[in-house]
Amino acid sequence: MFFSKALKAAGLLCLAIGADALTMGGKPNVMIKPYKRAPLQDIVTWDEHSIFVHGERVLFYSGEFHPFRLPVPSLWLDVFQKIKALGYSGVSFYTDWALLEGKPGDFSAEGVFALEPFFAAAKEAGIYLLARPGPYINAEASGGGFPGWLQRLPALLRTADPLYLNASNNYAHNIAEIIAKAQITNGGPVILGKSSVRKYSQAVSGVKFPDPVYFGAVEDQLRDGGIVMPFISNDAYPHGYFTPGSPSGVDIYGHDGYPLGFDCAHPNTWPDNALPTYYRTLHEEQSPSTPYAIVEFQGGSFDPWGGLGFAQCAELLNPQFERVFYKNDFSFGVTIFNIYMTYGGTNWGNLGHPGGYTSYDYGAVITEDRLVTREKYSEAKLEANFLQASPAYLTAIPQNNTDANGSYTGNSALAVTALLGETNFFVIRHAAYNSNDSTSYHITLPTSQGNITIPQLGGTLTLHGRDSKIHVTDYSVGAYNLLYSTAEIFTWKEYASKTVLVVYGGPNEEHELAFTACGRAQTIEGSGVKVAYKNGATIINYETSATRRIVQLENNLYVYLLDRNSAYDYWVIDLPSNAVSSNFTNSTVDSSAAIVKAGYLLRTVETSGNTIALTGDVNATTAVEIIGGAPNHLSKLTWNGQNLRFKQSRNGVVTSTVKYTAPKYSIPDLSTIGWKTIDSLPEIQSTYDDSAWTVASLTYSNNTIRNLTTPTSLYASDYGYNTGSLLYRGHFTATGSESSIYMETQGGSAFGMSAWLNGTFLGSFRGIAADSNGNTTFSLDVASGKSYVLTVLIDNMGLDEDGTVGAETMKNPRGILTYRLAGREQSAITWKLTGNLHGENYEDRTRGPLNEGGLYAERQGYHLPGAPTQNWTSSSLGPMDGITQPGVAFYSTSFALDMPSGYDIPIAISLSNATATTTSEATAYRCLIFVNGYQFGKYVHNIGPQDTFPVPEGIWNYHGDNYLAVSLWALEAGGTKVANLSLVAGPEIQSGYGPVALSPMTGWSKRAGAY
Repeated sequence: MFFSKALKAAGLLCLAIGADALTMGGKPNVMIKPYKRAPLQDIVTWDEHSIFVHGERVLFYSGEFHPFRLPVPSLWLDVFQKIKALGYSGVSFYTDWALLEGKPGDFSAEGVFALEPFFAAAKEAGIYLLARPGPYINAEASGGGFPGWLQRLPALLRTADPLYLNASNNYAHNIAEIIAKAQITNGGPVILGKSSVRKYSQAVSGVKFPDPVYFGAVEDQLRDGGIVMPFISNDAYPHGYFTPGSPSGVDIYGHDGYPLGFDCAHPNTWPDNALPTYYRTLHEEQSPSTPYAIVEFQGGSFDPWGGLGFAQCAELLNPQFERVFYKNDFSFGVTIFNIYMTYGGTNWGNLGHPGGYTSYDYGAVITEDRLVTREKYSEAKLEANFLQASPAYLTAIPQNNTDANGSYTGNSALAVTALLGETNFFVIRHAAYNSNDSTSYHITLPTSQGNITIPQLGGTLTLHGRDSKIHVTDYSVGAYNLLYSTAEIFTWKEYASKTVLVVYGGPNEEHELAFTACGRAQTIEGSGVKVAYKNGATIINYETSATRRIVQLENNLYVYLLDRNSAYDYWVIDLPSNAVSSNFTNSTVDSSAAIVKAGYLLRTVETSGNTIALTGDVNATTAVEIIGGAPNHLSKLTWNGQNLRFKQSRNGVVTSTVKYTAPKYSIPDLSTIGWKTIDSLPEIQSTYDDSAWTVASLTYSNNTIRNLTTPTSLYASDYGYNTGSLLYRGHFTATGSESSIYMETQGGSAFGMSAWLNGTFLGSFRGIAADSNGNTTFSLDVASGKSYVLTVLIDNMGLDEDGTVGAETMKNPRGILTYRLAGREQSAITWKLTGNLHGENYEDRTRGPLNEGGLYAERQGYHLPGAPTQNWTSSSLGPMDGITQPGVAFYSTSFALDMPSGYDIPIAISLSNATATTTSEATAYRCLIFVNGYQFGKYVHNIGPQDTFPVPEGIWNYHGDNYLAVSLWALEAGGTKVANLSLVAGPEIQSGYGPVALSPMTGWSKRAGAY
């Protein structure tokens, strides 16, 4: 480890015990748990500062991305490239047990659920992976990733109960074997594994917690499957559970942080005392021998039913949040940093938990439809690239920030936290972190030339409200020493003939930077730059503006002075030229790493001789400028394979233009193409035969969370129905005294239910955003001696998560909890039920165990392409015609798309809201949306908020036929219709990504045993 001259002069050499002190023969020691096992591999190692890969220090700057939320494997590389372009080196991913083992013992990871294409795409993009296979994942997934059949397991979940551990063995072993093949030891991209106990941070009273036996058992499950990578934990809060050296402790301890919570309804509110300033202190107490790791830090927020939408979540967790909160984390020396989410995706096919709707956009930097249009994407890029370009950050020592207020500035309104080393980093923010004030200041910083008060050339620095900056001293820019800079560094690269440094600042801010022993400086572009020479240093002072300035020092150091908005257009893309790490790391001395101004998105850069090839996306005609990394005598420049005319200056800068051509295409009008419709609730008809239904005959339930209050269990999962709509038919012979029936039903947040007696509509529970169950009493009019059938339709919104150990909340049953038939015993009614066809022996292996529920059309497979619709009733407007009475209608249509090649144009399905001003006034109806058999929308009109449902290419066939099906469930007398149903095309991005392959599209065939 190296330290600044200022520290050496202060006699602080005793601190120099770090990476070098922990190496033998130039290679870092493998820090292991000697009480537990010997080293399992020597490729990924670590010390107290960072991880190493093949002996090279690595900043694992990562974004969360779940492949199961984008069921188009051919688009995974697209997301990886957009994450790589941010400057990130890693991706953390979950796998979902519920999707892979829908039936006990039947593990299946094929098609859209296969992970091998995910690993291949990560490797191609140069992304390291942190694998998080559960078994429990939380993640706003149904059951927190637990399959529904665990509801009937008479075991305490997430404990050392042998029944639970045995139930998870098959999944854990299979998923571990898949991940193990993709480890870096086998040439793959996986370098870290997460100890499988997710959110293991709280428990109910009476449950052993924390339990090292359980923690060790789930780790052993994955080790037994072949995972040899270091395990990292993610404590929901820095409690310090299972730190290295403790019984069953992990290799590297990590925790989560969601400091602003999930209040998207108030996007401008930053509560007092929400900024965590104690993280480093806890780390030093809990796990000082391992790198500081935040395994989930807030990148957005989930939004509940009845919420205000993800646009507000993106506003709550906006660029200001990133500047203040992320840089606060950097002040603690975090070197394993994962942002949840970076791409959220979609809760398609019933995979989401009941607390959220179909979209899982999360307000993340990459939108649900894979756009990078949010400013927070660009801000994240600036911050990640700075750290990747600053290797000294990895070994800098964070200082105690107890006295941060007023430090270095003498201004108590400001707080400065330092990381000291060969380079010194100073993170400045407002002491009241949520202040909206603009504060002027001078700052006195230690440098190799002593303490210097900045700015030296007059004027003042400014910190605007809800902003944070990182100032540096003695920062190495290749062969040059940046003595100090108040402008923030985006990146720098050293090439054979020149060195390029890019810095930026906020609008109209004064900044100053100085270089030692750099001689004369001249402004070669722009104006308004002051230059002075003092004590052997060249000082540059300027005010940021939209006009770029370039200062040249000593003929071959070029400093680009940008404002923040201009810096957003610059990209740093590494090439796979490093023999050790390929393009997995962002080496500052790698001359193949180009710095390019390229607008919307730059994906890849490749050089061959005097040729340079760029791939990227544009949304307008775009000036392209390669300011570093082009061959000195460039002969050919291409963009997405097409030759570009270009100019190259004497200092090697290449300029060109990428022309944007507006695409020509048309989107089908869903009000004119014609529909077919069929009744999807024939169960309420007197002639309906339910003889093939499951008899609700269990007089007990193994569900441990709720005792039965009915003669036989009416819990759907007791009979293998774990997802989607549920149907019950209760038979009884009337005595004439049955004047009413009371029912308590449960389907999860925002669920709805409707009931009929012999085809006569009794009423509905419309649904309330926060209520998981509903109590309803229906009046009955019956005749003595006559047979009746009570038909009940319940919307299962997914299973609850299980975040608190021992609470067993995922076992909250779905179905009928209890009922009372006036004047009769409960046993007077005998029940049958159904859900998705054949339950856990689910029919559609292509789309998995959760995609379809119990509606008649789903059981028949009519949501699949090729359904036999020729004898259905014609409907000109489909769901916009609607139905005139309560019930469920099912509509389908087919149409071709002919989208232009070379463009990424998202297509969404939009359902317009009616004119009601509140959800309580809105008509209660629900829709399921299927595109080529994949359920990509659950719409709840009277609760919302989602009324637009993005569907990715690959689920849509952009160059051929498509099948669209929509169910319409009217919960009120008089029926309903969809006000407007349309296809909506999003921004038209001219893309270099290439063709998108279709996901598996298994079509309709007659189903054996369908009823």
